[in-house]
Amino acid sequence: MTASPRPGEHAGPLEPVLFEVKRAIVGQDILLERMAVALLSGGHLLVEGVPGLAKTLAVKSLAAAIGGQFQRVQFTPDLVPADLVGTRVYHQRTGEFATHLGPVFTNLLLADEINRAPAKVQSALLEVMQEHQVTIGRETFRVPEPFLVMATQNPIESEGTYPLPEAQVDRFMMKVVIGYPSRAEEHAIVDRSLRAADPIRAMLNPENLIGMQQQASQVYVDPAIVEYAVRLVAATRDLEAAGLAELDGYVSYGASPRASIALVAGGRALAFLRGRGYLLPHDLEELALDVLRHRVVLSYEALADDVTADAVITRVLGAVAAPEVALTGGPGGRPAMREPRSR
Repeated sequence: MTASPRPGEHAGPLEPVLFEVKRAIVGQDILLERMAVALLSGGHLLVEGVPGLAKTLAVKSLAAAIGGQFQRVQFTPDLVPADLVGTRVYHQRTGEFATHLGPVFTNLLLADEINRAPAKVQSALLEVMQEHQVTIGRETFRVPEPFLVMATQNPIESEGTYPLPEAQVDRFMMKVVIGYPSRAEEHAIVDRSLRAADPIRAMLNPENLIGMQQQASQVYVDPAIVEYAVRLVAATRDLEAAGLAELDGYVSYGASPRASIALVAGGRALAFLRGRGYLLPHDLEELALDVLRHRVVLSYEALADDVTADAVITRVLGAVAAPEVALTGGPGGRPAMREPRSR
């Protein structure tokens, strides 16, 4: 399923939902876990992967397992914002306008190949992601809660695409890169395709999930963890100060403060998902690549030397010392933490 609980951890409250989704999905454990983290923290996902890796099925199955609504929009160059958010239609018989809401009014929205739509459509989607509302005419409509957008990009085809500007990509909480399944997983996929799939059962409802979001927001965050998140993100903006002067020419712009917020919020959700009431440094370390890889803007020198954002972030994780977790518990049974000793 997902990663095995570490010592002191137990199965989290969303475990039945993830097991139900796994009845339809083989592999993709990281993607499913990150989708759950996004749901619990109110963030959105950008997923990069070649076609045929069950991205649509994963979102559709998760929506069914939480008892929510699902919509899929195939982004194309001729798409207009009204196709996404809705529009006002004039009825000649009554002489009145009626509002027709678009597919963004759902719980889980799959924006397939978001980079194939022009900038106006991308901006319309990013606005509803940020505000959780749409204005049509003079009326404002709230989207249902919980609300998760999973946008996909195809890395193998660039003709006829409109790449997302860095400022817009920053609105996504995480960017998850998924690869091909293993041989054993692909064998299981083909085997399952030979028979009709059982319908996904709803293991909870959207109201239950909203309650879980509130519980996840109560997960304890030690000040040393906040400081660790800030130091990690700041290191991407000043590699020389982090002791990585040799990488300084490879990064044009580091991650924004949104990355620090996303690291802590996502870490809280991950801790809650694994049945813990407190955040640990390894929660941030597990999410660091997904939270930071789309926020680090590489230079042309990095592209020429085949240096990836993941490689830079991995070096940053190794250079920035994590807080020390004391074995003796702190107040309320939480582990005590202190700043790392200077190296």
